[in-house]
Amino acid sequence: MNPLDASRTALATSLMRALHSRHDPAPLLDDDWGDRLVPETFRAAVLAQALRANAAYADVIIRTRYAEDALQAAVARGAVQYVVVGAGFDSFAYRRPAWAADLAIYEIDHPATQAMKRQRLAACGADVSASVEFIAADLSAETLGSALARSSFQPGRLTFFSWLGVSMYLAREANLSALEAMASCAPAGSELVFNYVDQAALAPGAQVGEAFSKLKTAVSSAGEAFLSGFDPAMVGEQLEAAGLELLEDLDGEQAVARYDPSGANGLRSAAAAHIVHARVASLTAPRMPY
Repeated sequence: MNPLDASRTALATSLMRALHSRHDPAPLLDDDWGDRLVPETFRAAVLAQALRANAAYADVIIRTRYAEDALQAAVARGAVQYVVVGAGFDSFAYRRPAWAADLAIYEIDHPATQAMKRQRLAACGADVSASVEFIAADLSAETLGSALARSSFQPGRLTFFSWLGVSMYLAREANLSALEAMASCAPAGSELVFNYVDQAALAPGAQVGEAFSKLKTAVSSAGEAFLSGFDPAMVGEQLEAAGLELLEDLDGEQAVARYDPSGANGLRSAAAAHIVHARVASLTAPRMPY
């Protein structure tokens, strides 16, 4: 990613959510912000048919719905803070449902992407000062704990983290460090949803479908190449080492079976795409690593 530019993949996924919300027969989301947050120049350059045919389309829709379902359940269990790590153009804070009325929301993202998002919100006439707290941070140069320490985030309060569409763009060690950071910033019982790509699908010479192969080429051309994944057989152990307990790991086919069982929306995914729900398991007090 060019440090001076907003993430092109974040822009594309925002458009995917809007396209699904407005045009699919039985939408899983009602996201009327998805396209409004994207500049007209980018919208004009992207064809709806290309978005719908993109191998990531189903996963973008399902991971958002899955995370928000898990968030709602976590709020019912007492979560009072929501941290969106790598928020991109996520719109939850601006379409927040009644059950999230009292939720403190923090959006963390690269300064360039967050600056564009805030410009778009202003252009839409949206006053979001009471909806969300923005934390501009380059997490390749600053720890999550340090970024949160610059906000009103309270490390002793039950928290829900979402980390979507990020792990595949980071190296393995950066992913493991990110998991450890989230586990260390909130108390036991806090939760996390994140997605990943099966590492086997990224290996040289891996036999993958044409759609996934095109996706890898496309994100690489956009300057945001896939760098690493997780081994589904090992992810539970890796989470445990980071201070997290694995609650669920669905591959793409299982996720589609759950959220589009009748095929009404025609969603198609692959086993290589995974969505994970985890819980902070450490009994030690949360710390804010600097």
